[in-house]
Amino acid sequence: MRKIRSAGLSTWDGGTMHKHSGNTAIALGFVALAALVTAATSEVTGPPASTKPVYLYKTTFIRAAQGRLLDLIALYKERMAVIEKSGDARPFWWRHTQGDHWDLMLLTPMGSYTDYYAKGRIAKRKKAADASGLAEEAFARKLDACSSWKEDVFVMGPPLEFVRQAFEGTAYYHIEIFVSLPGKQEELFKEREMENVYGVATKRPYNMIFVRDQGASWDLYTLGCYRDIKHWAVGEEVAKEERAAAAKKAGFGSPEEIGPYMRTLIDFHRDTMGVAIK
Repeated sequence: MRKIRSAGLSTWDGGTMHKHSGNTAIALGFVALAALVTAATSEVTGPPASTKPVYLYKTTFIRAAQGRLLDLIALYKERMAVIEKSGDARPFWWRHTQGDHWDLMLLTPMGSYTDYYAKGRIAKRKKAADASGLAEEAFARKLDACSSWKEDVFVMGPPLEFVRQAFEGTAYYHIEIFVSLPGKQEELFKEREMENVYGVATKRPYNMIFVRDQGASWDLYTLGCYRDIKHWAVGEEVAKEERAAAAKKAGFGSPEEIGPYMRTLIDFHRDTMGVAIK
């Protein structure tokens, strides 16, 4: 029989975080692992100061129209300067290589709805777009011509500086995106945190957790940033005994139980890998 240890931690429920009491394996694990960010590179090897999702992002998935992928990429490359000139943060973006049917993922920092949609910021966006020679309406028409499908999901995630650090110096990405079973959203969030404790303890980069606020039907996703495909596929050498100890530290009975337990919480999920856009 599978044994999954209970673990108190910050969990999410319908956009609100709840703090569970007790000194638990996960809480202690994150405290111990938070100091493991290496000085030699910008690679994120531990969690943010708080794993509570605190910052609003818009996640956009786009599939290019047939034969228009390079046009789509070029359109967004040109738009990045306009976005920065408006005072907005440049989106993080990458290109699909295998997995789901979309071609590009963009993660746009917003902060909060109030800040992002303030009248002053909307005016700055319009001014920057008009000055570029491609007004917002014209950009939207070009985007429609280059794409055959788009999907947006607004999510709460780690602080912006933490996400910047995770993307810095990386070139390969892995997203796992989930629709939970009814009533299992909070437990799925907890499982993702547990898996992060295990992953970091076995020398894997920390996977950022993003939780749906509104938009598409996905409940949450995790995003891992890697130096290259070898870093993702192989990782570091870790002995079997170390993996077993890491699993118990995270609250699992063994490493072999991690995947099957996660699948008891979800309706379905998708894995997609991709590369940085140069």
